[in-house]
Amino acid sequence: MSFTIKELESLSGIKAHTIRIWEQRYHFLKPSRTQTNIRTYNNEELKTLLTVALLNKYGYKISKIDEMHPDQRAREVLQLPGKEAYEEGLVNELIGYMIDIKSIEFEMALNSYIAENGIEKTISTLILGFLEKVGILWQTNKIIPVQEHIVSNIIRQKLVRAIDDLPFVQRTAPLFVLLLPENEHHEMGLLFVYYLLRKKNIPVIYLGANVPLKDVSYLCKLTAPQYLYLHLTSLPMQLNLQKYLQNLSNQAPSAKILVSGSSVQKKSTPLPNTIYFQSIVAVLSYIDSLG
Repeated sequence: MSFTIKELESLSGIKAHTIRIWEQRYHFLKPSRTQTNIRTYNNEELKTLLTVALLNKYGYKISKIDEMHPDQRAREVLQLPGKEAYEEGLVNELIGYMIDIKSIEFEMALNSYIAENGIEKTISTLILGFLEKVGILWQTNKIIPVQEHIVSNIIRQKLVRAIDDLPFVQRTAPLFVLLLPENEHHEMGLLFVYYLLRKKNIPVIYLGANVPLKDVSYLCKLTAPQYLYLHLTSLPMQLNLQKYLQNLSNQAPSAKILVSGSSVQKKSTPLPNTIYFQSIVAVLSYIDSLG
């Protein structure tokens, strides 16, 4: 698997210009070149840059990082002060496990964090950052389905178990309906919002992934929900998002349509009853404001 310099920029937060300078001055990155002289980076170089970027963010000089053996860099990440640095390092570690298809190591790291912090904090502070980077990899076709499916199913198992432990919601309003359009199967963000709505005792119907519009129409006529929520990691090739949301709005004219996900960052002009969110964190803030 190979990455372009712009893809490394998106994943690491380090500008492409800075990456080029580091390559000229230091030794930790050694990209290959295509026949047309375009830089390409492999899995190990991606993981190296994520580690270097994290150490640099927390005060390590690049010249000192360059002198370190990879094992020493990994040890230094573990010793970074503060919870935020630790969590960023763990996100990078999870990305590495996913790329290398190390499912046991991935689940062990996740279980350890859940045991210490609980499922909600694990999702809001760890998994959301992980899913954001997975979304970038997915958008640029830099992971294959098997890599994403393995870790998604591990996360899904943890969420479903947590949802099963929640009491049933006794209220009837405001009613949320959670869904993904046909041929969209990335439901982790949707499932987490379902968990949070249930925990806040807000009534919710979870339709899940790959839902035909006619089924949504039938449900809306039957239940008259106040909110429809979609989290779109990737858009099916044949889906015109603006047209789809217009059709959805026509089926539930009195409902607010809430949309988040990496596929709607470059969004079309919103419809009157549609609200776009830049992140799931923003969605959570909106839900909290409902009381």
